[in-house]
Amino acid sequence: MKIITWNCNMAFRKKAATVFRLQPDVLVIPECEHPDKLMFINIDVQPTQILWFGANHHKGLAIIAFNNYKLKLLDVHNPAFKMIIPIRVTGNKRKFNLFAVWANNPQDKDGKYVEQVWKAVNHYDKYLKKTSTILAGDFNSNAIWDRKRRIGNHSTVVKRLEEKGIYSTYHQHHKQMQGKEEHPTFFLYKNKDKPYHLDYCFVSKDLLQKLRSVEIGDHTFWMQYSDHVPVIVRFDD
Repeated sequence: MKIITWNCNMAFRKKAATVFRLQPDVLVIPECEHPDKLMFINIDVQPTQILWFGANHHKGLAIIAFNNYKLKLLDVHNPAFKMIIPIRVTGNKRKFNLFAVWANNPQDKDGKYVEQVWKAVNHYDKYLKKTSTILAGDFNSNAIWDRKRRIGNHSTVVKRLEEKGIYSTYHQHHKQMQGKEEHPTFFLYKNKDKPYHLDYCFVSKDLLQKLRSVEIGDHTFWMQYSDHVPVIVRFDD
């Protein structure tokens, strides 16, 4: 199974073919336009299902399934947490809960980025289990920006997830420390000299045991499409 998250920086219809060639089973695409605007013409591989969330039809959060995987929004979804979306994914003898993440809610004066994830992690606590759980997307956060007096910073989110038996695939696979990542996922203004690691895929222990690889996209290639590069996570069947 292959999970890919990529903030496409809008206009996904013009970029979809490139990420589709990576043969994902499930895609998490922040800053994607509404499906009504998506036309996958002259693309050999077509999605089997698309879920989309957002108020702006030009810039929302899409979850896209391939290869007969099916997506269902969980009844417990709380739209107050924008955009952290709980989804049940089934297919090919797999079942897991996917929390698709685009940590971006300018209307929340208490914190519009990682604070959104912190609130959602606490709200969905009993659905974050040590088995069959994935959180993937653009968290808009890194330990380098931790504010010590704020409870819901990046490090406290990571710690809370680890207490639940859920770990960052990138950090586990590449043996990295939070805040000292060697492979950036975002480049401010697409500038190679302004790199940050903002995009993550966290998984429960059972999936971590099946983790095969975690690949971070190359800056030189992906900057023609977005200021983010994809995070590509593979699991053994």
